Amino acid sequence: MAKPKIGVLALQGDFEAHRDALKRAGAEGVEVRSASDLELIDGLIIPGGESTTMLKLIEEEELLPALKDFGARKPVFGTCAGAILLASEVVNPQQRSLGLMDMSIERNAYGRQIDSRIAPIEIDGEPAEAVFIRAPVISRVGPGGKILASYQGNPVLVEEGRHLAATFHPELSGSERIHKHFVRKVAGERN
Repeated sequence: MAKPKIGVLALQGDFEAHRDALKRAGAEGVEVRSASDLELIDGLIIPGGESTTMLKLIEEEELLPALKDFGARKPVFGTCAGAILLASEVVNPQQRSLGLMDMSIERNAYGRQIDSRIAPIEIDGEPAEAVFIRAPVISRVGPGGKILASYQGNPVLVEEGRHLAATFHPELSGSERIHKHFVRKVAGERN
């Protein structure tokens, strides 16, 4: 069976690090810049960056409807700013989003860039490393969501149906564990 083809939205952020992590996790990572690119992939990662700028670029490229439609049919994984764009509610300040996951998220809740950190977390009882860069906080997870990891009492890795959201940057941790989890989700959707 062919490797899953997973796109990485390549408008802003460290999309190359995600593409490399996907390769190490057993998938083919491809850059996505247009609605037609979405037709060629099995799943999508929306990387970190600056969510307001990313949303503006998505709107300029007229990608918002195509991304919502894609997410209604196929798995999407959002990291940091990507997690913000997946949420149904965004605060501090409020902004539009894709609304693919029933959760509330607060932008830059851990502080400014200088407050960024690498912190230990646990995923399924196993130690892991989370790289937080101007990270948001998930303040509410809907009843269909499953919290896979927390930090300082707040959810930082959440799964809902086919979608996954991380408020940190797993592509910078040196481990492909979370990317492998997403690749398995994508492969399961293809079968």
